[in-house]
Amino acid sequence: MIKTAIIGAAGYTGGELIRLLVHHPNCELVYIHSNSQVGNHVSEVHPDLIGDCDLYFTDQVETSGLDAVFLGLPHGQTCSFLDQHAFDPKTVIIDLSTDFRDESDGFIYGLPEVNREKIKNAKRIANPGCFATGIQLALLPAVLNGLVNGSIHINGITGSTGAGKKLADTSHFSYRLSNISVYKLFTHQHLKEIKQTFIQTNADFDSDLLFVPYRGNFARGIWITAYFPFEGSLEEAKTFYQEFYKNAAFTHVADHDIDLKQVVNTNKCLVHLQKEAGQLVIYSAIDNLLKGASGQAVQNYNLAFGLDEKTGLNLKSIAF
Repeated sequence: MIKTAIIGAAGYTGGELIRLLVHHPNCELVYIHSNSQVGNHVSEVHPDLIGDCDLYFTDQVETSGLDAVFLGLPHGQTCSFLDQHAFDPKTVIIDLSTDFRDESDGFIYGLPEVNREKIKNAKRIANPGCFATGIQLALLPAVLNGLVNGSIHINGITGSTGAGKKLADTSHFSYRLSNISVYKLFTHQHLKEIKQTFIQTNADFDSDLLFVPYRGNFARGIWITAYFPFEGSLEEAKTFYQEFYKNAAFTHVADHDIDLKQVVNTNKCLVHLQKEAGQLVIYSAIDNLLKGASGQAVQNYNLAFGLDEKTGLNLKSIAF
């Protein structure tokens, strides 16, 4: 069994991690950490885990005797946490914050569709952002094969869980219900890691990413629409996509229209292509808390320990 701890597990991604790991056949959860929920039973904070987990939250950080640690701390806090707590170099650390997505301090960027072999040998893994995952999986085959000429227009809409568990004006039910709004126009923080991956994939990539993020009036999921001028045929583009994802465990190219409910509560990414008005249009859909966060973190955990990528992640969509 892989002796595992979660640091910072009171939020949505922490709750999803616990939900996945308590049923993971190779995981032994040693402790679950939270500074804000010390002494509370896990199911008091995450009621969906009643009967699934007997642990209590602790604020004590044990660094020895662990095979793996998931870090679910707020963005900007992971660096200082690791400075204060020295884990064994053999311990696999999977960070869900933005702090090491630039691959600093020995971290590998944890997008399996690109870095699978590197992740298998990594001890430090930086889990990608949710919008970054959806956008990269929508566009990577096009970038790799040089299909993109000029700016890429991207629209993305995310559910309210993407804003985190802490209440904010724009996450209240009364704000989100029957509403939609734009934020961080063309400046979203995930653009940095997206461009980094695209340049690593194709050194000649220099297109602008014109990304419009939307807050959606639903709880979970991300829908991406990306498009750019394309002179080739739809069949040619599909061939590139099918080849790129032929061995992907969770990313699938769909021949027919997709919808968000097909991926909610799963670690899947569905991709669908169309060509209209001289534009190649790519849609992608993921669950922001799973393939966009905790599910992908467990996928990286599986790779790092030589397990089948799908271990503990055979989840069914809600469908309706």
